Amino acid sequence: MPAVQTTTQSVPNDLEAYWLPFTPNRAFKKAPRLIARAKDMHYYTPEGRALLDGTAGLWCTNAGHNREPIVAAIQRQAAELDYSPAFSFAHPKAFELASRVAALAPGDLDHVFFCNSGSEAVDTALKIALAYHNVKGQGARTRLIGREKGYHGVGFGGISVGGIVNNRKYFGTLLAGVDHLPSTYNREQQAFTKGEPEWGAHLADDLERTVALHDASTIAAVIVEPMMGSAGVFPAPKGYLQRLRAICDKHGLLLILDEVITGFGRLGHAFAAERYGVVPDMITFAKGVTSGSVPMGGVIVRAGIYEAFMRGPEHVTELFHGYTYSAHPLACAAGLATLDLYRDEDLFARAKKLEPKWADAAMSLKGLPNVLDVRTVGLTAGIDLASRPDAVGKRGYDALERAFHEESLMIRAVGDTLALTPPLIVSEAQIDEIFSKTAKLIRAVA
Repeated sequence: MPAVQTTTQSVPNDLEAYWLPFTPNRAFKKAPRLIARAKDMHYYTPEGRALLDGTAGLWCTNAGHNREPIVAAIQRQAAELDYSPAFSFAHPKAFELASRVAALAPGDLDHVFFCNSGSEAVDTALKIALAYHNVKGQGARTRLIGREKGYHGVGFGGISVGGIVNNRKYFGTLLAGVDHLPSTYNREQQAFTKGEPEWGAHLADDLERTVALHDASTIAAVIVEPMMGSAGVFPAPKGYLQRLRAICDKHGLLLILDEVITGFGRLGHAFAAERYGVVPDMITFAKGVTSGSVPMGGVIVRAGIYEAFMRGPEHVTELFHGYTYSAHPLACAAGLATLDLYRDEDLFARAKKLEPKWADAAMSLKGLPNVLDVRTVGLTAGIDLASRPDAVGKRGYDALERAFHEESLMIRAVGDTLALTPPLIVSEAQIDEIFSKTAKLIRAVA
């Protein structure tokens, strides 16, 4: 009998099978930006070239990359319990992590509902808001209010209340009964601001107009980001969130702060709600809770909202919502190890201490070719570049490509806005390096 062929012909990786999210796929596949590993403040290409991470991945690796305590916790958990059913059963680490997350939140935000992403967290919070008014006997409160330029993930609820045009325009009418507050950004009034702008708190009063139009009895909740991150780093004006809180209290509306980006130290506190002295009715979180190591998200809910559901027969499910992977054991282990790192290395306070240095370095870009504005708050920066008349977004995309291939720097490009949001372990020398390289990029794409 003829010998059996045992060799396996390798299939070349031609990049075609993978449809990348939020990426111009054809341009990417002509000049791929591939990452093979990461450690602390750096990514590494398959060839071994180090890339300084100026974006904390996607706003998420707040404790840095591949930190040993997090890696070890995930490995231990995978060997011990890979999965536990999320419905009608639970595992101890879910309760431990929920308690620790709630302890970081202000006021009586005492209960945590886990999911797997920021998008799921937003849709969960919106559903809790609608269900809450139902169980309170106010089922007519179904209208949801977001904000122009807001980003709340890519679920149907999140893109409905979101206010970024390209995220909405391809998908039809989405949810009915949604309104949007105006954006709080005005370049003439706020350009080159460090921290929260002085101008703009009055824009919260537009909520009164919406209430007058629809009547408070039809409105369930208002959702806003303390800092609009994905749109290009737009901090809330001084006093804006406090005014929203007061108007919501006046009319019985729930206030949801979307802290998927701002949570876990990005603005120098566990949550931005603490920075601004506001206790919302719910906080959505994700990203930094596991420092990006395992997908996880969640909603922190005030005690009164949770208790409103705990009224019927004890054997009946109170909230008909959840996910197969809610409070996944590996995610909970990663979350607990991540919170330990934040505590042991005092990373939230470290971010707050570095904020002035970061802001000064960012403002050094003022006056470079085509720089229209620079905004900073916490360890974030948004740099607006003038668009090319014939190709909106091309200058930003060229900067992204040059950063990777020529400057060995990871940045974000949102159209022609460059966003910088490093891990909280960034050093002062690395801050200088990030902005020195960014200045070279801006000159190169002039």
